[in-house]
Amino acid sequence: MIRNASFARRAGAALLACGAVAIGLAGCARSEPPGAAQPPTMRRLTEQQYRNTIRDVFGPGIVVVGRFDPISREGGLLAVGASQAAITPSGFERLGKIAESIATQVVSADNRDYLLPCQPASATAADESCARQILGGAGRLLYRRTLTDAELGRFVALSDKVAGTLGDFHEGIAFALNAMLQSPEFLFVAEASEPDPANAGKLRLTGLSKASRLSFFLWNSSPDEALLEAAERGELHTAEGLAKQVKRLLESPRLEDGVRALFSDMLSLENFDTLQKDAQIYPKFGLEVADDAREQLLRTVVDHLVVKNEDYRNLFTTRRTFVSGPLGMIYRIKVEDPNGWTEVELPKDSPYQGILTLPGFAALHSHAGRSSPTVRGRAVRELLMCQRVPDPPASVDFSQFNHATQQKVSTARERLTIHNTEKTCSSCHALVDPIGLALEQFDGASQFRTIENDARIDVAGDLDGVKFDDAAGLGEALSKSPAVTNCIVNRAFAYGRGRAAGKGDNDLLGWLHERFASDGYRLRGLLESIATSNAFYAVAPAQAAPVPASRTAAAEATASQKEARS
Repeated sequence: MIRNASFARRAGAALLACGAVAIGLAGCARSEPPGAAQPPTMRRLTEQQYRNTIRDVFGPGIVVVGRFDPISREGGLLAVGASQAAITPSGFERLGKIAESIATQVVSADNRDYLLPCQPASATAADESCARQILGGAGRLLYRRTLTDAELGRFVALSDKVAGTLGDFHEGIAFALNAMLQSPEFLFVAEASEPDPANAGKLRLTGLSKASRLSFFLWNSSPDEALLEAAERGELHTAEGLAKQVKRLLESPRLEDGVRALFSDMLSLENFDTLQKDAQIYPKFGLEVADDAREQLLRTVVDHLVVKNEDYRNLFTTRRTFVSGPLGMIYRIKVEDPNGWTEVELPKDSPYQGILTLPGFAALHSHAGRSSPTVRGRAVRELLMCQRVPDPPASVDFSQFNHATQQKVSTARERLTIHNTEKTCSSCHALVDPIGLALEQFDGASQFRTIENDARIDVAGDLDGVKFDDAAGLGEALSKSPAVTNCIVNRAFAYGRGRAAGKGDNDLLGWLHERFASDGYRLRGLLESIATSNAFYAVAPAQAAPVPASRTAAAEATASQKEARS
């Protein structure tokens, strides 16, 4: 529990007026301030966006198998890094194999009758009319716009030529779909701008570009037919039309995909792909537990923020989560359904409280063979509070720390004492160690303990002057920290735009935080505020977006393949 009741008074004294940047006041209403306009972005589809799009266009039965080029983080987010991501030659080759597999599955005898909107007059010959219907419909959803007559004509001609050569209509369709899936028009989301008729000399995103930005933000997938039609009718350029579509997307079950993607990115959950634990030290923490730990964290987030529409801050204090059979071994509890998931309300005397104590956080931010207060504390500062912790200076002599760990010290707190006496380390470790030490009762696999090397673990600490006794107290302190709620506002806005927020966005972010607070810190309300704001779609004066070299390479490779195969 928190031991310093004066926190509320200090937090209240820190609150600024309605124009505050860092902290908003509930009930303080003002009009939307301008944000920093940016050039249209061009983002590479992430692996999950690719998978979600294929599912939404062709159905969940189509299996996507293959490796994708990784995307580097920029500004703390993969979504921002996607704006600078390219496709390597080997990556494009792998995408070609993935595309071929998808196209083959779509036209297979098991799938064609319900996936394709028409059947040819003859399965052994070309059928231009049916090919045009199939490829026009698929292309519109894959390209997030209607194909031009020239584009569609080329794909139909390609399909007809292959069908005539091989004597198989569906092989022709597969060949054209394969080419479509390898096109930069699908692999990259390239936004476009146009003159704004309501503001002379200024630009606005096209309706279709707004549709894509909105859909990938809330659904992590391409726009559906209804959103494309609304964009084409110009409805997304009106406040009423935009609000209608935002409301529809927020009420869709597909919102869960979008929230999962946001928090997977924000919490760096892709690191689970390489997470390993020493099997001798943590025999219970295998690959199955790691997979379930990631899923448990996301299920908990979705249940609280989407299904039940609860206060975001509750994530740090909740005792309600989901447990699988493998995770039951970590919690040392019996699970009702060992082959599925069971929603549980952990008892008040349980040490597990809040998302920081879930294996999806505690185990992820640990070493292979031990916990790490420094790693955990840094994760809290950077991922949940948006506060950058500097890397260790190059001049640090790590040999002294290695020697220290070999001494007869019992607990992590004792081992870290040396950091507080070393001038080059103390300032940063003072930021992270008190946070991480509060989580030391959870070992590197997130199993609860009170003793380390026969010594009792001291988990008392403080967060920016707010003292607490244990992990539960840390969670309560975080739930009351303005930095935490401001961080989710910052991250969600940057995630949706594909660009990190800058100084020109400060007033806007303050305004968004005010609305977030006035709505009881509910994520749905925050997403709605962002998605309906003018700043979310603001476009800078005409400036060409940079074109990744891989886009040109991809276009050339696609053309070459078409020519070679035709």
